[in-house]
Amino acid sequence: MLSKFLWKSLLVAPAVFGASLVSSAAIAQTAPEAGVEGNSEMATLDQIMEYSNEGSGAGSLAQVTSVTQFSDVNPGEWAYEALSFLANSEDLGGLDCLEGYPDGTYRGTRALTRYEFAAGLAACLDAIAGPVNAEQLERIEALQREFAAELAALRGRVDALEAAVDELEANQFSTTTRLNAEAIFAVADLFGGDDVELDIDDDGDTDGDYGSVNNLFLGYRLRMNFDTSFTGEDRLRTRFQARDMPAFYGSASPDPLPDGFVDEFDDLNFEGGGDGDVVLDDFYYQFPLGPVEFTLGLNSVGISDIVTDVSPFSSSGSGSVGFFGYNPIYDLGAQDQALGLTFDFNDSIELGLGYLTDESPDPAPGAALFNGDNTYFGQLTFDNGDLVVALTYVNAYVGEGGISGDEAPTVYNSYGLSANFVLGDRFQIGGWVNYTDGRTFDGTPLVGNGRYWSYAGTLGVSDLGLDGSLLGLIVGVPTYAAIYDFAEGGLGARGSDASLYVEGFYRIPISDNIAITPSVIFVDDPSNNNDNDGIVIGALRTTFRF
Repeated sequence: MLSKFLWKSLLVAPAVFGASLVSSAAIAQTAPEAGVEGNSEMATLDQIMEYSNEGSGAGSLAQVTSVTQFSDVNPGEWAYEALSFLANSEDLGGLDCLEGYPDGTYRGTRALTRYEFAAGLAACLDAIAGPVNAEQLERIEALQREFAAELAALRGRVDALEAAVDELEANQFSTTTRLNAEAIFAVADLFGGDDVELDIDDDGDTDGDYGSVNNLFLGYRLRMNFDTSFTGEDRLRTRFQARDMPAFYGSASPDPLPDGFVDEFDDLNFEGGGDGDVVLDDFYYQFPLGPVEFTLGLNSVGISDIVTDVSPFSSSGSGSVGFFGYNPIYDLGAQDQALGLTFDFNDSIELGLGYLTDESPDPAPGAALFNGDNTYFGQLTFDNGDLVVALTYVNAYVGEGGISGDEAPTVYNSYGLSANFVLGDRFQIGGWVNYTDGRTFDGTPLVGNGRYWSYAGTLGVSDLGLDGSLLGLIVGVPTYAAIYDFAEGGLGARGSDASLYVEGFYRIPISDNIAITPSVIFVDDPSNNNDNDGIVIGALRTTFRF
């Protein structure tokens, strides 16, 4: 019985489909007569409301046994035969399942509600629960033939889509790997600074020469990122990079002491040598295990690859043009190979822990995974969508290149607070503060303890003038030695001067894949030295993403 009912349901489907088309076509034919102009949405809505009001005022539907009972259905209309089949009694060769209004009208131009459709469908399904005679079957087949062209067209479109999908599956690069690339062209010049301590020493003394650092240069960087997922929740990042983006010819050494972790004050966010050679850059694997996400990094992995650095300006391709776009605590210590994890307590609070080194591939004594330079960190992050706050602690051991720049084993304990707050759809304010204490061990004339500070405030305005644009402002003090207490040599306690860093940039979207960012950077007392003239850097970065 069930199979017979399903078969008859399949047979009646074209009839119901045809009846729906009948009503739709009738509406289309009579719409101009009702005063509807074109295909306007408002006109259609008005017509539907008019028909609905007419129907609600005419009473409930009533069963009819012949299409001739409808005063508004003429034998000359193309839908007359189909309506006859649905309305006529079984004795007349119909299904006897069509209903009309008590006033003797069918109202074929009226919009059909979901309730009316369900009632009509149920009545017709009940009507075909009995045997289907040859005449009824012939009429159903006639409806199938009438819409054969539409069905064939749909079948052809499905076949074409299936062929297109097969072509994509056969020729795509990988089912699990995505390639995205970024190219940067940059031109920059440094103005002023006619009396700045240089990195060269042509006159043979020990202080370094002073002179002009004005330099116009053009550089580039290309990155190709391959992100592979094996489970849909993990990521293997493999990045290849080629660049030739030199730094300006100025000194980064604060007076009186080099800090060992102070970045170049005149560096750009994307600078670096390489002469265009293609090298392996980022290479790490991130995967979840229960509520914990692990990071295993083998090359060029930093703290900010494991946890957020909070700053909206940290991206070298779309953020600030200068180096001072985020808290310098994230660059402290040895960073190359890494073991890290993050744990989400809830949707807003995350704990990140990690260990990093840059000597794990070296099996020599005093190196390898745990015996060379190393960095431990922990970060607690609060993020509710609008407000992001991070408390960061870093413990770093630097065997060489520490506070003296040579063999001066130094331990740093650094504490950072970073925040960013989004105001509405366009504005965001943020900043950071970083305090570091360092201790240099025996074996160097610079044995002692130092205290270092860095802080900055940021302001961002999105969609200013152009959709997708970003105006950014950074004002702060890069890392400087507030005081260094020498334990030997009778030098006592000394501190360095502090530089002032101001950057303004405006990212202009040219298209979805191209952006141009002009930037102006002012550094007062560069290299933390009041004897140095202030410098102004003008830069223009063009970023391509594809």
